[in-house]
Order: sequence, then structure tokens, then C-alpha cells
Amino acid sequence: MTPPLHLSLAGQAVDVLRELVLTGDIPPGTRVNEVELAQRLGISRGPLREAIRHLASEGLLVLAPHRGASVPVADKADVQALFELRTALECAAVELAASRRTEADVVRLRAVCEESRRAYSAGERFPYRLDLAFHQALLHAARSPRIAEQVRLVQQRVVLLRSGLRDDPPHQHASLDDHDALVAAIAAADPSRASDVMRKHLARVCAQMLTSLAQ
Repeated sequence: MTPPLHLSLAGQAVDVLRELVLTGDIPPGTRVNEVELAQRLGISRGPLREAIRHLASEGLLVLAPHRGASVPVADKADVQALFELRTALECAAVELAASRRTEADVVRLRAVCEESRRAYSAGERFPYRLDLAFHQALLHAARSPRIAEQVRLVQQRVVLLRSGLRDDPPHQHASLDDHDALVAAIAAADPSRASDVMRKHLARVCAQMLTSLAQ
């Protein structure tokens, strides 16, 4: 269970540090330099260390005795384990979304899909911020806070591992198509089809990550 943050300054540090890690600003395999990072963020090392411990509890940092924190590097076993868990959680979530969604949910999902395509067409590196926004909209439609919290933790670890791998444009385009297909299934209130699309989508994403990792 992720420990609560009692200091607002540490909470702010968590948000900034999480962004630095997930965007690859602090690349996988890199050791966190506490002195340099505290100066960069304009905070003391106390709140920074609390933020580091918090992110370590989420799996975004690894703590080693006498070595401090570092950003984990993807390996085959970790990728496969994460996608086994993510598939179980997100297939359940889209089934619920297809059963519980409102028209407002469908409008939101379509809007994120359209924004993702615009960003991708404009040359933006695969818009992971919008990919997360899409999955968050799915979770909102599912109306299952317990599933949503677990999916969030798994998703951000996947984003972290992907930050150290090369992009694959055909795969990225296929992911946008998968999102459209998911919205269609949810709009049609078809839980079985939504689950099938999500399962195939995540299997392809996992396979692409493993291929990129091997290269």
C-alpha cells in the first residue's frame, strides 16, 4: 500500500519527481543525485527523500543500501508480469465501462481519441500523456475506484519502462486504432467485445515492448 504523504512540500516533490521519471528526464538506469535534484527543485533533502520513498513504494524508483535511489531498467520478466496484471485489471475495467458508461463518458473518450490523433499527426512523439488520459477516461466510465487505483500504479510503471525503449511508428498508429475500437465497443454497451479488444491491444503492446527490449 502506498504510504500517505504528510507534508505538502513532499507531495509537490512527488508530482515533479514522478514527471521527471515518467518522461525519461531521469532515464532508466540513472541514479538519483539527491544534492543536485534538491537544488534543481528548490527544496531541502528531507522532503525530497520522502518523495523518493513514496515513488519507490509505487515501483518507479529502486532503493539500494548505501547506493540510494535509481530508476529501474526494463527486463523481460518485469514486462511480462506487468502486462499479465494489467490485462486482468483493464479487461475487467472495460467490461464495467461498457455496462456503466454514460453518454458523457463516450463523448469524453472520443474527444481524447481525436486529440491523440491530432497530436500524433502534428509530429508529437507518441502522446503518452494522452494515452494515460484515454485509459483514465475508461476507468472513470467503469466507476470502480479500487480497480482504478491499481491500474494507475501498473500503467505508470509501464510508461516508465517504455521511456527507455525506442518508438515504433506502426505500433503507435495501431494503438490509436485500438482506442477507437474500444470506444466503439463501449458506446455499443458490448462488454465482451470491449474486453476482447483490450486483451488484443495489451498483448500487442507487450509484444512490441519485448521486441524493442531485445534490440
